[in-house]
Amino acid sequence: MPLRRRNRKLIGAAVMLAFVVLYALVAMALAQARPLQEASQLVQGVAYAIMGISWIFPIMPLIRWMEGGRE
Repeated sequence: MPLRRRNRKLIGAAVMLAFVVLYALVAMALAQARPLQEASQLVQGVAYAIMGISWIFPIMPLIRWMEGGRE
């Protein structure tokens, strides 16, 4: 029996919240790492931009799963 959209959204929201919290902790640890702290401002800016945007790529399949299926 497939999950109803409402249940998929509830499960997806919980998984998404847990992922974003974990991702933020890892990104903060990477931002405080010595190699990044000692890098040039350009490298730091690029690294922060990549870390700030890259969380969406693992989440996209979850969002598609949450929206898919029958009502």
